[in-house]
Amino acid sequence: MTAAAPTTALHVRNLRKAYKDVLAVDGLELEVRAGECFGLLGPNGAGKTTTMEICEGLVSADSGDVEMLGMRWDSGAAQLRQRLGVQLQDTQLADKLTVLETVRLFRSFYHAGPTPAEVIALVQLDEKRKSRVGNLSGGQKQRLAMACALVGDPDFLFLDEPTTGLDPQARRQLWDLIEKFKASGRTILLTTHYMDEAERLCDRIAIMDHGKVIALGTPRELIASIGVEHVVEFSAGTAAKPLAVSALRQIEGVHQVSGENGSVQMQVTELHRAVPALLDELRRQGVPLTELRTHSASLEDVFVTLTGRHLRDE
Repeated sequence: MTAAAPTTALHVRNLRKAYKDVLAVDGLELEVRAGECFGLLGPNGAGKTTTMEICEGLVSADSGDVEMLGMRWDSGAAQLRQRLGVQLQDTQLADKLTVLETVRLFRSFYHAGPTPAEVIALVQLDEKRKSRVGNLSGGQKQRLAMACALVGDPDFLFLDEPTTGLDPQARRQLWDLIEKFKASGRTILLTTHYMDEAERLCDRIAIMDHGKVIALGTPRELIASIGVEHVVEFSAGTAAKPLAVSALRQIEGVHQVSGENGSVQMQVTELHRAVPALLDELRRQGVPLTELRTHSASLEDVFVTLTGRHLRDE
């Protein structure tokens, strides 16, 4: 018997939104399945934030349709607000309130959900429950923002760059919270500027540019789509003896060659063939090698191939 298709938690059809000087979202089509963590990646100006704000009910689209949890904002706004959780990239909370007072305030907006004490324990802020928000560290404030997003026991969670600016330990603590939420069978729409975060948390990813989705798939599928397995990065040459980069494109198995900030990057299919061939070419040109690194192809390489930019540089 054929398995039933996954239930759709969010369906965006032909979405358009224009501002005075820019077309932010251009006929966007998007589907998020129930129970998955879906990543939305793209450079600044790609339309990610506008798309998120329309789906969250904060901004009206010029045209198109958004259906979430089987409802629409024009007819089911009150019900939707009870079932959504939203964590903004920079949540502004009242500095003079304590952690407990803040969570109690947000809990009062919802008909049902865990107690403030339960949510505070979930985000590991028990020892800070009487501390004022203004005295919290950056990581603690992000965990408090997550508590405010979770206090209504949402079915769908929006996370806009939830770990930006956090230290590695604070990032991992938030990752654990996100993974626990997903493990409970609920749905997440996530934007991030960290490729390792997207690879760890996201079941599927859409890469946006100029208001449209330009690639969609699992992290593994997206990496495979660029047709390379490894990336070779190196620095070579001097002002007196510069490297002729064009010759590198003739090496067998080299998919793409690019240069940035004095470093050359080659996308290759077979590392064990490409590196010896590169060294031979450098010897032929009489150019000294000053640095050499290799890594397996990643989402960062997919992003650079599709957009010509590094996500973190944006």
